[in-house]
Amino acid sequence: MAHYRDTITSPRGAEEVFDYMAKFSNVAEWDPTAAEAGPVDGNEPGEGARFRVLVRWLGREIPLEYTTTVYEPPTRLVLRAENATTVSEDTITIEARDHGCEMTYDAELRLKGAMRLIDPIFGLAFRRLGANAAAGLRRELAATS
Repeated sequence: MAHYRDTITSPRGAEEVFDYMAKFSNVAEWDPTAAEAGPVDGNEPGEGARFRVLVRWLGREIPLEYTTTVYEPPTRLVLRAENATTVSEDTITIEARDHGCEMTYDAELRLKGAMRLIDPIFGLAFRRLGANAAAGLRRELAATS
């Protein structure tokens, strides 16, 4: 299983960061692998909300549909996507601080079927992709609104 975890400090309040992350179509603003993203059927963030993300991977664009499985404002959010080869689960936890908040992004990607054979190599690549996404999040969440 590929795994990436990082904690990001932001001068923004916990509620603002939670709202930004819960609108998962924002992923295209901070994750370089997200070619595009948007809500499915125009739904609003909340439990059961779905977001279509077109992910760039090895020269291909792969559509993933993320569903919000846990929605606990302003502290916890879980998004899950599954296709024929992978299961992705992203857990976002947010803690208010005196001057902003601290957000932990924990992403797991499990390969299915024959794809599991490349899991050790994929884990290394996933950590690099996660670090690039975290750098984008730091940039987006650094500014006060």
